[in-house]
Amino acid sequence: MRPKAICKIIIDILMTLALLFLMGYQFWGDVAHEWAGAGMFLLFLLHHILNRQWYRNLFRGRFTPSRILLLVLDLLLFLSMLGLMVSGILLSNHVFAFLDLHGGLSFARLLHMAASHWGFVLMALHLGMHWGLFVGLAKKALRLRQPARIRRVLLPIIGGGIAAYGLTALIRRDLLTYMLVRTQFVFLDFGEPIPLFYLDYLAIMGTFVFLAYYGMKLAGKRMLKSDRKGDA
Repeated sequence: MRPKAICKIIIDILMTLALLFLMGYQFWGDVAHEWAGAGMFLLFLLHHILNRQWYRNLFRGRFTPSRILLLVLDLLLFLSMLGLMVSGILLSNHVFAFLDLHGGLSFARLLHMAASHWGFVLMALHLGMHWGLFVGLAKKALRLRQPARIRRVLLPIIGGGIAAYGLTALIRRDLLTYMLVRTQFVFLDFGEPIPLFYLDYLAIMGTFVFLAYYGMKLAGKRMLKSDRKGDA
């Protein structure tokens, strides 16, 4: 694999880990949260610089349903990240305090709340739609050539179990309430065990990875069958 491709993967992993860390604001406080947010902003810029070829090829080639879906998802994720960064800068009391920005704080809080939760879900979907790449890398690293029957059966069951638990965690933690701005404040449990919090959020991420990955696989199989019927 080329160094640039490896760099892209590392940046995407770091962005995902940074967003996971940022969701646990109550455990780390303002300063750590702001610096982690600034770091994610830099990673976000690097991600787009390294993927500038994507912009050049944006209007080239055939627009299949899967490509359109990916394009819409990328656009929504970009807007969520942009909203997250802008609101974070407006709310900053440490890293960007030198900008001395005032006004619009109530709107910035609501935007930050919505953008962070939408960004979390959309990043998980984005990860799921590219999960095949990570599966391929894992197979190469472990030297797995032929898909064993037990893996074909066991992995979807494990993934489905994680997704089911993640769905219950999503409901229990009221993510939809924050995404749809049905409240003005996020409930923060400062006494909650840290591992339990991140276990829930990893499972929620797993839910959307599972849905995107297997949804894309199912759509791909249906398109293949449709193409074969058209050729017959």
